[in-house]
Amino acid sequence: MAMRHHVIHHPPSALWAVLEQPGLYGRWVVGTQDSRPLEGQWPQVGSSIEYTLRLGPKDFRGRTTVRRLERPGALELEAHSGPLGTARIAFDIRPWGDETLVILNEHPLQGLGGILHNVVVDAALQLRHRAMLARLGDVVDAQAKGLDGPR
Repeated sequence: MAMRHHVIHHPPSALWAVLEQPGLYGRWVVGTQDSRPLEGQWPQVGSSIEYTLRLGPKDFRGRTTVRRLERPGALELEAHSGPLGTARIAFDIRPWGDETLVILNEHPLQGLGGILHNVVVDAALQLRHRAMLARLGDVVDAQAKGLDGPR
């Protein structure tokens, strides 16, 4: 299981304003691009988005489904990543003064990712999460300042 935390320099409402836009998912999730709604009203439980997942020179179609939503403190997703299988991705969202502490917890559920899961994979996920949470903070910052609209 890989856990990582990050402070976003805006209140939780600014973070939720980004998390609620399926078109922004591909801008902050490392390895994904071209995100778009698939089923339901994102981020309601059971809704999903799809995106292109790049793994080396190959592109795959990925899908993420909301499994738990408890606003303002929790969002849990199940990512279906083609040949890698599925993973649980949980965001614990906490007010931190005027800012937001985000705690990200990810672990594989099924498929190749679950079979090959070990401390080396967790170390790689730590690096990915560091970049992903920094990108999420940048997108929140840009949205909060009105510098960048959804794509």
